[in-house]
Amino acid sequence: MRYSEFRDLVDDVLGPVGPTLVRDQVLGPLGERTAQEALDDGVEPRAVWRALCDAMDVPEALRWGHDRPRRARD
Repeated sequence: MRYSEFRDLVDDVLGPVGPTLVRDQVLGPLGERTAQEALDDGVEPRAVWRALCDAMDVPEALRWGHDRPRRARD
């Protein structure tokens, strides 16, 4: 996953509050860092996305966006 895809998914799946969550939501699986801190520290965007989705209880069917195929991605 590229950083641009991460940002697109944040906007599509989490909506207007998404950027705030990326900046402010501390995520235990990311070492008690925010998503932005983890990205800045070099954590793969896919791992950050999964942790953010888990924390926000995003259903699997919606994790890849509203207009994207509903299949699981690694």
